[in-house]
Amino acid sequence: MATTVAAFADDPAFRYFFADEDTFDEAASRFVGLLFDKRVDHRAVWMTDDGSALAMWSPPDGPGESDAESSPMEQALVPFAGAFDRLTAYDQKVDALVPADCWYLGILATHPSHWGKGLGRGVMRVGLDTVASASGTAFLETTNPDNVGMYQASGWTIDGETDVDTLHVWVLRHDG
Repeated sequence: MATTVAAFADDPAFRYFFADEDTFDEAASRFVGLLFDKRVDHRAVWMTDDGSALAMWSPPDGPGESDAESSPMEQALVPFAGAFDRLTAYDQKVDALVPADCWYLGILATHPSHWGKGLGRGVMRVGLDTVASASGTAFLETTNPDNVGMYQASGWTIDGETDVDTLHVWVLRHDG
């Protein structure tokens, strides 16, 4: 979880969801831990041996971000004022732009001490190869404008955009 929390420390969406600076690390860690737990049983998490980069996917028949309404997520985020409500509103808006029958890249993270080494692209590539072998389509979303170009350089195309409160969200697609 430390890699993802460090990688998303300045991410607009994470800062929006977990707005209280004093509890950011704890709230983000709980959130990421639940996302990991939901995906690992679906064999849709790929990471480097040392954990410095990871990609958490949801397969078409697996858990998605819209599962934020689930009881464990709500219980985990209740102590963090408004975090669950902000996350739920965000998910509802983004879910309207992402087909239910797709592969979904929910988290791609590289620890900041390893940025620029291609590790994130490497773990993302394993997922994209899996999508391609299943003749599937992949989607992701980002609120970080700096990420859009990086994803486009890896073959993703902008499929839609929306705004959630103060956040601008790009939804990207990758055809396998």
